[in-house]
Amino acid sequence: MKFVKLLLLIFITINSPIKADSNQNLINELKQGGKLIFIRHAYAPGGGDPDNFDINDCNTQRNLSSSGREQANKIGFFFKVNNILIDKIYSSEWCRCKETALIAFNDFENKSFLNSFFSSKFSQNKDPQIKKLKKFIKNWDGKKNLVLVTHYVVISEILNYGSSSGEIVITDKDLKVIDTFEIEY
Repeated sequence: MKFVKLLLLIFITINSPIKADSNQNLINELKQGGKLIFIRHAYAPGGGDPDNFDINDCNTQRNLSSSGREQANKIGFFFKVNNILIDKIYSSEWCRCKETALIAFNDFENKSFLNSFFSSKFSQNKDPQIKKLKKFIKNWDGKKNLVLVTHYVVISEILNYGSSSGEIVITDKDLKVIDTFEIEY
């Protein structure tokens, strides 16, 4: 048992400075500007959306839990405390994304190309959405960072990366993943 505790202590000691250095490298990258910041919406329990899903009615959707709202607060705090400049914030039209953007940044604009295409009801939107998203990114010439609050399926499709709830994925304009950062809920 003592051996296990010793190994755990060594593991924590070794990883803590590495994680801190990684976080500082990420913050330095973001302070340079010109990055795309994909954020998977904060924690919303469950998966997919109910059968009666209506994009105009949040009561029919899977929404943020109190933990998810706290996670969205932490996302916003991360950007504020590190003085990371943001050009624009765009969100999916799904309520869990809009609420994440609202809590974290107070200001955002909806973009349908960030919407989920997870359910069969929206699966036919995948290719046109990804095409529009790539065109939008290609035409973006911001000096600051661009925030895109979206869903697992969008991040997975465009970046080939499986994100967690509230995870921040930073890329360059060519969609090369630079780093990721998980905000706990």
